Order: sequence, then structure tokens, then C-alpha cells
Amino acid sequence: MGSSFNDQFELHGAWRRAFAQQLKRLAEWLDSHELMDAAVQERLQRLENQIRSDKIMVAFVAEFSRGKSELINAIFFAGYGRRIMPASPGRTTMCPTELGYDPTLGPCLRLLPIDTRLQPLSLAEWRLKPGAWETLPLDIHSADQIAAALEKVAQVRKVTPDEARALGFWHDELPEDNPALDDQGLVEVPLWRHALINMPHPLLKEGLVILDTPGLNAVGAEPELTVNLIPQAHAVVFILGADTGVTRSDLSIWREHLVSTQAGTDSRLVVLNKIDTLWDALNAPEKVQAQLDKQRSTSAQMLGVRVEQVLPVSAQKGLLAKITQDAALLQASGLPVLEDALSQGIMGQRQAILRAAVAAGVAGLNTETSRLLNIRRRDLDDQMLELRSLRGKNASVIESMRTRIEQEQTEFDLSAARIQAVRAVHLKLLNDVFVQLGTKALKEQLKPLVAALQQRGLKLGVKKIYAEAFANLRATLDGAQASTIEIQAMLGGTFSQLNAEFGFSLQVPATPPLEPLAADLASIEQGHLQYLSMGNAFKLARPEFAERLGRALFMRVRTVFESAANDLELWSKSATAQLDAQLRERRRSFARRIEAIDRIQKAASGLVERIAEIEEGDQLLTQLETSFQSQTAQLLKLSLEPAVVVEHPPSAVAA
Repeated sequence: MGSSFNDQFELHGAWRRAFAQQLKRLAEWLDSHELMDAAVQERLQRLENQIRSDKIMVAFVAEFSRGKSELINAIFFAGYGRRIMPASPGRTTMCPTELGYDPTLGPCLRLLPIDTRLQPLSLAEWRLKPGAWETLPLDIHSADQIAAALEKVAQVRKVTPDEARALGFWHDELPEDNPALDDQGLVEVPLWRHALINMPHPLLKEGLVILDTPGLNAVGAEPELTVNLIPQAHAVVFILGADTGVTRSDLSIWREHLVSTQAGTDSRLVVLNKIDTLWDALNAPEKVQAQLDKQRSTSAQMLGVRVEQVLPVSAQKGLLAKITQDAALLQASGLPVLEDALSQGIMGQRQAILRAAVAAGVAGLNTETSRLLNIRRRDLDDQMLELRSLRGKNASVIESMRTRIEQEQTEFDLSAARIQAVRAVHLKLLNDVFVQLGTKALKEQLKPLVAALQQRGLKLGVKKIYAEAFANLRATLDGAQASTIEIQAMLGGTFSQLNAEFGFSLQVPATPPLEPLAADLASIEQGHLQYLSMGNAFKLARPEFAERLGRALFMRVRTVFESAANDLELWSKSATAQLDAQLRERRRSFARRIEAIDRIQKAASGLVERIAEIEEGDQLLTQLETSFQSQTAQLLKLSLEPAVVVEHPPSAVAA
């Protein structure tokens, strides 16, 4: 059995820190040797930000009283020696709760009042309004204080059925799903809409985000939760009761909210919790195991997953075993098997993604930096040939050489205006693409769908409008890709002319493929289809629900379009940065050539000294290239061995 999830995650965090430090050292080295152009800087910055800010979200989803919070306590917080998340019998987590760490905030619990559902803003928009949240400080040195504060996520209030209907917790069309009326004709609803827990817990500091969700009634009332948060989780842990298996409400949550999640097949786990309820002294262990095996098989069949993804666990016994350090009880609880499955699924998935990003980033760095080094080497070669041709020549020949260099410089400067004109056309075409992918254009594209969602009553024709909206969104991405190919062709022609005229080595980089983003768009489309089915027709008929659904959809699609724009911007910088670099190096070359002629004219030994300097410069370039290759090789090695932590910079950095 592998290391626990906590151990694997800490190794993952250590690797990310080591890699980010190595990237920072490389950036400083490139800058010190004047090898940092705009494209290299952008590529390094993006790669470092991706590594440093990488988040891994694990969503725990289940109906009420399945033991979600207890499982979170057992996996992540047993080190406190007590329960941190409220996990008493009955309904505990009444609002969606996120645990993470933001170093810009102090340890705190932030609570968004449930009444914010009466306003049209989405959760993402409420996050930008800190004044709307109630904030309670957390004492990280007191487990008791933290646990007491977190009990607030379970707070409820009594409201009339009309108020519950407005908040999304009462459905006249689905009376069996409505909360029970008390003697005064009131119903219980959560006091809070969303909770954010900010704690400097070691795992949270490493980038772990834990999402604890309430039951079906609360989940279904918050479309942004099921459309944005859960689908973007890197792992989903779906909890069932070992004694009940898959109930009707469990199956509803699975089918409506989890089947279309983006988590990979190996990252969607089903937990049969509370297996200790089956431990019976009157039954032989073999009989208990047979019951568990049957429950696993039945649950896997009903949910359409492999039986290996259904894991029997006792969260309560696992937590107790960790606190009391009872190794036998811990093994019996099944918790280590679940932690191993989590670590293998999530860590493997995230490391594969980051490895791919590292490989692509390092390849780009190699291309950009090697081009700069080659430009310098070619200029040195040209200067060497030029200077050697002056050996034994008189003063008039040397002066003639100086005049010719100045003439070349003047002609080059005149051509710079033409180059800037080409750049202006390139940037205008690219800005047109950015407008297509911008927020204003996106709102316009989604306007018919939003209008259809906001109509009162049953929205029988909305599915067709929905399909048309996504067809238009796909066409926008296709149009952006086509426009980029046109820009690439234009740049290719211009670069070829410049290469022929000035001996440049310009090469237009390949356009960024937008197919993965189109796949994300298809996933979003599929994930929203559930809300347009006949089963959700009555829910969709409520204007406030439909409006929140439209806002959640807009936020998801905007993220995809922003990613497309960012990729295109980096591609554009890669193209223009090499042009800038070659223009800059050519101007430096003119300055060096004129300086060399001046020195030769002033002293007879100037020619010999300058030739020696160029030879020394060529050796330095070779050293720089070797040093750079060593450092990028170290980056690739780190990406392939994520558990290896580099404590000291490699010797190549000092070169």
C-alpha cells in the first residue's frame, strides 16, 4: 500500500516549491545575461504561477447523514486530536463549505447569508464583495475554538413555505422533496448560503481545497455549485451508507450532479461509509465481508462504475484509530485504502498535467533562448569575418568600412518603420479576435438564451435555444482559430521577407490549438443539459433559479474564452518578441562594429584586441548555452521526479 494522501500531498507541495524556486533562479540568470525578452518572461511567469498557485479540489458529495464531514475529519484533520468539521448525528453541513488557504487573509470563517439568493448575483460575484460576508476569526492554536466556530455552518432558521420557495428550498411540484413543516407551519432552511474556511493547515497551504456539500435539496437549489464547483473538482468522493447502499435520493444526486463531472474516471470514488454498523459479534467475519462485497457490487452496477472504485470505509473508526494510534483498527476501518486511491488518482492526474505544462514550457524556453543565442553567435561570426578582412589594410579602407556600416545602419533604421507597420496590422487583427472572445461579445451571444431562461412559466423551447447558443460559441472559437491562422500566414510572409533582406532567422510559432477548450465547452454544454430536462422543468420555471443558472453558465463559458485569449496572447508575444530580439541584437551589432572600427583607427593593436574579444565572446556564448541546457534539464528532471526536493541551486546557475 502506498503512502497516505497527506504524505503524498506534502511531497507534491515540496516538489512544487522546489520547481518554482528553480524557475525563479533560471529567470534571474536569463535576466543577468540579457536573455530575457517579453516572450521568455511571459512563459516563465505563467509557468511559475501555474506551479505555485496550482490548486487541487476534492469534493465530498452525498445525501444528508452519510458521514461526509466525519470522513473529512478522518482524512485531513485527525492531527488535531478531535473533530474539526461538525459531524454529529443528523443534518450538520447545511450549506456548501469550502476549506482552503489564502495567505492574504487571516485565519477565518466567512459566511454568506442565505438571503443573498434573493438577489441576482452569482457566488463568484459575491466572493468579490467581502462586506456581504460575516467573518469570524479562527484561533489556529485552539482546536476547540476552531471546531466551535465551524459549527456555525450547521445553523438553520425557520421560515414560511413562501419564504422557503423564494430561497429555492420548497417546490410545490415536488412535495416529497420539501422539508417537513413544524407545528407552527414553518420549515428549516440553512442560515448561510456558502461558507469559506481559511486556515493555514499544512495541506491547505500546499494548495488543497476541500468542498463539503449538503444534501440533494440544498445542492439542487444552488446551480452554481453543481454547474461550476463540483464539475471542476479534480476528485469527487461520493458517500453512501454501507447499510443502505444506493437509495433513491443517492441515485438522484449521482445522475443529476456527478455523472458529467470533469474528474477523471479514476478520480471519482464511491465510499460505502459506516461499515462498522455491519460489524456484528454474532456474525462470522466471512459473512460480514460477503455482505460488503455484495453491497459494493450492487452499488457499482447501479452507478455504472468499476467495483474497484467502490470502497468500504468507517470514517468514525478511522478517525478514532488515528487519534488513538490504533494500527489494527485503522486497517479495519478501510481508511488507508481510500487514502491510497485518492493519492494515486489525484496526485497522478495533477502531476501528469503539470509535467505536460513543464515539458511544453521548457520546450518553448529552449526555442526562444536558443534563437537569441544563435543570433548573437551569427553576429559574432559576421563581425569576425569583417575584422579579419581588415588585416593589413590602410586607413582609407578602414574608413570606407566604417562608412559602409553607417549606411547599412541607416537603411536598417528606415526599414524599422515598415516593420512597425506590419506589427500594427498584426496587433489590430489580434485585437479583433480578442473582441470576439471578450465579455461584451459573450454576453451578446448568450442574450437569447438568457432571455429564454428569464421567461416565466415552463420553458419548453429553451433546449433548442440552448443548442443554438452553444453552436454559436463553438463557431466563435472556430473563428478565433481561423483568424489566428490568417495572422500566422501574414506574419510568415513578412518574416520571410525580413529573413531574406536582413539575414534574420525569424520563424512564426505554431498557432495554439483551441481544441482542448472546445472540449471544455462541450463538457459545459453537457453538464447544463440536465437542467433542461423534463425532470427539472418545474425548477427551471422559477425565474430566480433560471437567472442563477444563466449566471453560472456565463461564468463557466467566460473562463473558457479567457483561456483562449490568454493562449493567443502568449502566442502573439512569442512571435513579436523574436522580432524585437533580432531588431535589438542587430542594432547592438551595428554599435559594436562601429566601436571596433573606431578602436582600430585609434590604435594599431585595436584590431587584434577586438578579434580576441570576439573569440572570447564566442566561448562565453558556448558556456551560456551549456549552462542554460543544464538548467532546463534540471527542470525536466524535477518534473519527472516530483518527490525529489532540490535544496540548493545547481552549479550551472553560477556560470
